Amino acid sequence: MTLKQALDEGVLLLESAKISDAKIDAWYLLSFITGISRADYFLRQNDAMDEEPYAKYQEALRRRASHIPLQHITGEQDFMGLTFRVNEHVLIPRQDTETLVEQTLKEIPEGSRILDLCTGSGCVIISLVVLGKELTGVGVDISDEALAVARDNGARLAGDRVDFIHSDLFDSVTGKFDCIVSNPPYIPSKDIEELEPEVKDHEPRLALDGTEDGLLFYRNITKEAHDYLNQGGWLLVEIGYDQGESVSQLFIDNGFKEVEVIRDLAGNNRVVKGHL
Repeated sequence: MTLKQALDEGVLLLESAKISDAKIDAWYLLSFITGISRADYFLRQNDAMDEEPYAKYQEALRRRASHIPLQHITGEQDFMGLTFRVNEHVLIPRQDTETLVEQTLKEIPEGSRILDLCTGSGCVIISLVVLGKELTGVGVDISDEALAVARDNGARLAGDRVDFIHSDLFDSVTGKFDCIVSNPPYIPSKDIEELEPEVKDHEPRLALDGTEDGLLFYRNITKEAHDYLNQGGWLLVEIGYDQGESVSQLFIDNGFKEVEVIRDLAGNNRVVKGHL
């Protein structure tokens, strides 16, 4: 069995299982198992693949064919140029969420202290303190399993610049912050079963379900954020593509100024921001 034959076999298996991006996923798994780069593959594609890595590749393919997310098989996902460890207890970081990080970095001054609600893997707050200037932060989540992942990522990537605590939104939070960010659950409960299997069956429902209309967390965050923000402090949240108007109104109703909806690279509404 050559590397090329193994890859071709992987593509066919994933295509037969109706995996979107079957060719890309088959390649990523081959690269993950063997450590081979794309350039080296083209030079060595006719080399024999050893029995042990071939068996591991077949097992990884079988898992992916059952719609287990690629990132749960590799255990990692790149985000903002950093590699985060992930598992079934956290949402997989997505490129859409990079818009939240980018907009936050535009608004907050050097030395800011940031609160990240519903931190999950910690990808937002960790990216901010790594990429920003003299930033520190606190990430909170209600899930102890998610916090374990976030703390591991924080220790590897951000040192002691981020603390992670167990909290249901603001319940256990103390002190004031220059900025609050959040990518909260925002999918209406009735829509979750319509999501692709990789999401609805393998990512934590706790991180997806925004209750009946998807707006519960935004109501709570915009109502309470004043008590935890310094004067002039910013609030930025990720939203669903169709929630810009509703969430913007919640910001305005709760006294935030210069409220703006930001689009992501695909042109969808993705972030609402405003300040006190």
